[in-house]
Amino acid sequence: MSTRLKTGGRFTDGGAQLSFDFNGKKLKGVEGDTLASALLANDQMMVGRSFKYHRPRGIVASGGEEPNALFNMGGTDDFEPNQRATVTELFDGLKITSQNHWPSLEFDIGAINKHLSRFLPAGFYYKMFIHPRPLWKHVYEPFIRQSAGLGKAPRAQDRDPDTYEHFYHFTDVMVVGGGVAGLQAAYAAALTGVKVLLVEQTAHWGGRAPVDGGEVDGLPVGNYVDNLVAELSAMDNVTMRTRMMGAGVYDHGYVLGYERLRDHQPAEIGPRHRLWRIRAAQIVTATGAIERPLSFAGNDVPGVMLAGAVRDYAVNFGVSIGDRTVVVTNNDDAYRTAITLKGLGLDVPCIIDARAGGGGALAEDAKALGIRVENGKAIAKVKGTKRVTGVSLCVQAGEGAELEEIACDAVAMSGGWSPVVHLWSHCGGKLIWDEQQSHFRPDAERPPMGATGEGFVSVAGSANGHLQLAELIGDAHGAGLAAGRAAGGNAAKATIPEGAPTSENPVEPVWLMPQGAGIKLRSKTWLDYQNDVKVSDVQLAAQEGFESVEHAKRYTTLGMATDQGKLSNINGLAILSDALGQPIPQTGTTTFRPPYTPISMGAIGGEARGKVFQPLRKTPLYEWSDTHGSDWEPVGAWRRPFAYLQPGESVHDAVNREVKNTRENLGLLDASTLGKLIVKGPDAGKFLDMLYTNMMSTLKVGKCRYGLMCSENGFLIDDGVVARLDEETFLCHTTTGGADTIHGHMEEWLQTEWWDWNVYVANVTEQFAQIAVVGPNARKVLEKLGGMDVSKEALAFMEWADGTIGGFDARVFRISFSGELSYEIAVPASQGLAFWEALIEAGEEFGAMPYGTETLHILRAEKGFIMIGDETDGTVIPQDLNLHWALSKKKEDYLGKRAHQRSHMADPDRWKLVGLETVDKSVLPDGAYAVEEGVNANGQRNMFGRVTSTYYSANLERGIAMGLVKNGPDRMGEVIEFPKTDGTIIKAKIVDPVIYDPEGAKQNV
Repeated sequence: MSTRLKTGGRFTDGGAQLSFDFNGKKLKGVEGDTLASALLANDQMMVGRSFKYHRPRGIVASGGEEPNALFNMGGTDDFEPNQRATVTELFDGLKITSQNHWPSLEFDIGAINKHLSRFLPAGFYYKMFIHPRPLWKHVYEPFIRQSAGLGKAPRAQDRDPDTYEHFYHFTDVMVVGGGVAGLQAAYAAALTGVKVLLVEQTAHWGGRAPVDGGEVDGLPVGNYVDNLVAELSAMDNVTMRTRMMGAGVYDHGYVLGYERLRDHQPAEIGPRHRLWRIRAAQIVTATGAIERPLSFAGNDVPGVMLAGAVRDYAVNFGVSIGDRTVVVTNNDDAYRTAITLKGLGLDVPCIIDARAGGGGALAEDAKALGIRVENGKAIAKVKGTKRVTGVSLCVQAGEGAELEEIACDAVAMSGGWSPVVHLWSHCGGKLIWDEQQSHFRPDAERPPMGATGEGFVSVAGSANGHLQLAELIGDAHGAGLAAGRAAGGNAAKATIPEGAPTSENPVEPVWLMPQGAGIKLRSKTWLDYQNDVKVSDVQLAAQEGFESVEHAKRYTTLGMATDQGKLSNINGLAILSDALGQPIPQTGTTTFRPPYTPISMGAIGGEARGKVFQPLRKTPLYEWSDTHGSDWEPVGAWRRPFAYLQPGESVHDAVNREVKNTRENLGLLDASTLGKLIVKGPDAGKFLDMLYTNMMSTLKVGKCRYGLMCSENGFLIDDGVVARLDEETFLCHTTTGGADTIHGHMEEWLQTEWWDWNVYVANVTEQFAQIAVVGPNARKVLEKLGGMDVSKEALAFMEWADGTIGGFDARVFRISFSGELSYEIAVPASQGLAFWEALIEAGEEFGAMPYGTETLHILRAEKGFIMIGDETDGTVIPQDLNLHWALSKKKEDYLGKRAHQRSHMADPDRWKLVGLETVDKSVLPDGAYAVEEGVNANGQRNMFGRVTSTYYSANLERGIAMGLVKNGPDRMGEVIEFPKTDGTIIKAKIVDPVIYDPEGAKQNV
């Protein structure tokens, strides 16, 4: 049985006693325990059930690679599923329940599946759930949805009481992994004078080295680690974080870090998790290596554990997993476990070494302790169901005939070690197969490449395939120095530490035990513990033609569990390769994707929850508008006045008043929400020529030009006025909803396609308040305030100028979205309210009134101006809106140009923009479709047009509308029909979109 040793552990010796609750049972642990070590100390060998067959599952590993020990944790408010016991630090009052069983862990109805296993092979669901088809909706789909997933999702009505945050950090060198290799690499990099960030996902520095032993520079490696930590802590240019995982590596030296701040102390004040967004010039991954299981029948019985994990629990936590532990291996490292257990007074009845030649010096040490060693042997199968009771010994070269049964209550297995290459691979680093050590390791000749074509990620220690202390310490030192120098550090010289050499016999690849195991044994030999993938499943996938490793993965679900194949992938690749008769490198690996281990949804969201999930954006005039009758309208994340209601007015009356007043007197609009993007640099003109359909590089300083922006598929995505501020600087106005997306659109093309162009983009939308001064009296109010000359001669239409108005710093654009004499005036945001109030006061004698977005829409519709999101819906191109004039014929290319040449885009029957006048002067329903005789293939009436914008015009005293109609411009004067939802029909005449002042006389004054 598993128990707590009186000798104590490195992390738990002298720790206070803690209590926790497992499935309603009160258990005891010690401060410093993980949940896994505490469960083992209480002899809780079975901790869950597998997903498919509901087989008993026990703890296998001691780190983030653990596939079995996943729990529901917490109560109602702080409930979380799938918490991994091996990385969950124990705290007093912790409550957990096991998963994937009913009604209880000990007695699970789902275990009947194991008796049906011959009918539930890999991929059975692809064959079973398609026939008969009528059963899908009412039987198969409900069953699959009920069965899917591990654990229980938190209830929708419960709110997470914890807080989370995002943190931004810039460093020269980031070292991921705080083992002896990571510490050495960080120390060497720091000696070059650069800033270093060192992160370790556990609570302790040193990694496996203090457990495995050895010497560095004549010191026990544990003492050497302590000295390194002390020296690094004293360096001003080094930042050290424990409980922080390097979750993913991305382009441009971007790294995602996941820090668990309060998981071990939930009662403390502060954020629970922190998501780090890190930029590093150089990244060193010292992420260590993961021990592989061996594949033999019954290798999933609770009590079968990785040999390194057995050693970890004994040394770090003072926990024995059994009184009699059989060790089975194909390498020398597992002998350390046997020697450690023997030294703690525990029995090791046998070391089973699959290698005919056996082990090296460590094997001799084990024999000297009286431990029986069997070379060239294997485990045919493990005895026991809910815990190990013994093993059957057989010859590795045979088919599994039992030679002897060895009684034991635990099995420590080791199939070799695989470097943790995930972070290296996230951003394109390539791997090479190491035949001597039977693992994939990073190929130093093909690292992840930065923008300059140079590698920006390097590897250190066992993550680089150096599994011996003497090798890895020197490799880590060199990697740290190289990273520091590449990041701009000095050519510091430092003595390379020397690790005491060890003599070990080489690992021998053993992918199946015994090598000739028959189908009966192979069907009980597990590769993926959580998803119940067996050796026979992978062989079946190959037999059925799934030769690609990615296809075999999805067919069998190998490596698709929450551990993402950390324990199963290499063994599975080897079995697949053998079945296909090809070498492992030819089969290749599956894709490594971030995050390395799961991170909480809370950390991803950070502070973005509740009211700040999408912060309400307000202009500098928000409070004024709110106290002056604003009827608010959501426009993206902004709130804009729909209309300004006076006492006793309805919204409809207010809009009509604003429309007439703006045309007849003076209207003021808060246009601050419109996007304002500064595009600057020697290549700015060339860049904008590619983004806009018309030419921008020829725009003169002081001039403005209206432009259209299309996606690469040719569809219209934004429009706005571009002003040239100087030879290298443009100001691009976008729609309110497009400011952030167009900024992102620009950055995407700059970073992915035109990364070598010298262009910079800044979103200055919130830095300025912008006010539209509109109407016949617009120039009069500005002249009354005094300052710069705004006459027609000094500031012509589509020009801009800087100056002062009424003592305010202003940039004045002579542009119009209403067809009236209009100025859009930008002032610093801090001056916005004062400038607005000055306009209101000065404009009183000229009939000044504020107006809202509905009046804005009506005024532009009267003039036939399009609105992105109304006249466009993601399928509309400029030609549909009669904007051919805005498509440059001089430019060789722009985004969307080639798409416009597709036959569908050039189809003469595309719906085109027209104006619509209702015969009875009523208002057309928004989105209404024009119909004609006949039906389509679905039995619906044929449609040939739709309404895109529709309003009541107080100026024209009738409804006006714009729409897209098939061959619309060729059908002027034709009356068409629009059915309403109540069954009635509205008739409308097709007219020119420009309904008001078609000559533009009111604008050009």
